[in-house]
Amino acid sequence: MAIEKPEDFYQFYAALKQYRTPTLKAKHMRWYDREFWIPARCTPEMSVLELGSGPGEFLLYMQRKGVKRFFGVEMDRDAIAAMAPGLESRVQIGDIWAYLDQAPRDQLWDRVVMLDVLEHFSAAEGAQLLERVKSILAPGGLVVARVPNMGSPLGGLHQFADITHKAAYSANSLGQLGGAVGFVPVAFLPQRRGSPVRRFLEDMVFGLLSRMLTTVPVVWTPNIIVIWRREEPVAK
Repeated sequence: MAIEKPEDFYQFYAALKQYRTPTLKAKHMRWYDREFWIPARCTPEMSVLELGSGPGEFLLYMQRKGVKRFFGVEMDRDAIAAMAPGLESRVQIGDIWAYLDQAPRDQLWDRVVMLDVLEHFSAAEGAQLLERVKSILAPGGLVVARVPNMGSPLGGLHQFADITHKAAYSANSLGQLGGAVGFVPVAFLPQRRGSPVRRFLEDMVFGLLSRMLTTVPVVWTPNIIVIWRREEPVAK
């Protein structure tokens, strides 16, 4: 098949990603606790939707946390085939746009999660995506997204590692994207990996650079996590 547009590369995606069934260790649970559960103020009673579930690591995390109502949307059948047994029943196979168009408006979601998803859409498409997410978000609901962090000198490691990426974001442009459709950021978080020693050394280096440079990123890590809430209209 001829390669004419970025989407054509998805035919080779399974080979690139080399999908494997996720196994959640204690450290993985701590990562998701730090980067999602605690800052998004999630509880097992809340409903959680993940758009772009991949092989289901985050869905497996939801299951381990005891969340009763969680669901995913994933287009890649190879990714779904790699999910832990039983999780495939929690996933709709297909396009995110189709799901958002057809999702019942009487079954709203408390949290909507997009991990390594937004960068696969243009900025205009990303705004349209967030606009549609608003229609399925419960009152007081939050949207959590993770993208490569182009506000950091390390962000290119992830942004340019995949030629299907169509948009690049920093903390400022994530605020701009959300603001265009009525979302305000409540937090920008780093995606931290590695041992406590490595993270401590990273903090020392980042702290030193922050004191030396005149312009510093909001978040230093190669990936950045944003938590958005819907902007409520000002009462008159």
